[in-house]
Amino acid sequence: MAKTPPRELTRAKLLDQGVAFLTEYGYHGSGLQDILASVQVPKGSFYYYFASKEEFGAAVIGHYIEPFILLLDGYLQRPELSGAEALDGYFQELIAELERRQFKGGCLIGNLSGEIGDTSELCRQALKTALGRYRDKLAEGIARGQAQGRFRTDLPAAAMADFLADAWQGALLRMKIEQSVQPLRDCCRHLLQGYFRPAEDRPTTHP
Repeated sequence: MAKTPPRELTRAKLLDQGVAFLTEYGYHGSGLQDILASVQVPKGSFYYYFASKEEFGAAVIGHYIEPFILLLDGYLQRPELSGAEALDGYFQELIAELERRQFKGGCLIGNLSGEIGDTSELCRQALKTALGRYRDKLAEGIARGQAQGRFRTDLPAAAMADFLADAWQGALLRMKIEQSVQPLRDCCRHLLQGYFRPAEDRPTTHP
């Protein structure tokens, strides 16, 4: 088995720390010196890996979203789960992890979208690409659920995936304010077990 070159290992460590620092302190609150010191990389060596902090931020965004896509894909690859069950299992795992972390961090994509989404074109494109990849993976699960009769079919899977991703981001902000994962649970319940279901399968509500 081939070993990962040292340069790639160091780059990966920088990106890991970039995710940690930018999630906790934001883009502008994260100093390169602190990130470099955390992985014992001399400041002058940073530019061997990235041309600028902006390029580093864009790379961190792509690095951040990858585990979420892999986790969701892992649920979708399980043949015993329907598309609806795969999505629910995925989000329940995220909720459990956020509760374990005591509601800290939220979503780096959402955080950076608000902080630098309209000030850095390079990072904006990275955010757009990351969100697009994530939306497409959600849509894959929704389309499967539609084919299995578990989700409504009068709306395109991509549009429903956009709605789910947007609602989840809003619920993450509410989570921070309320210091509770209840907004996340409500988001999944109202969409995956409610609005996304065929009309005849939706829970009966009363005024």
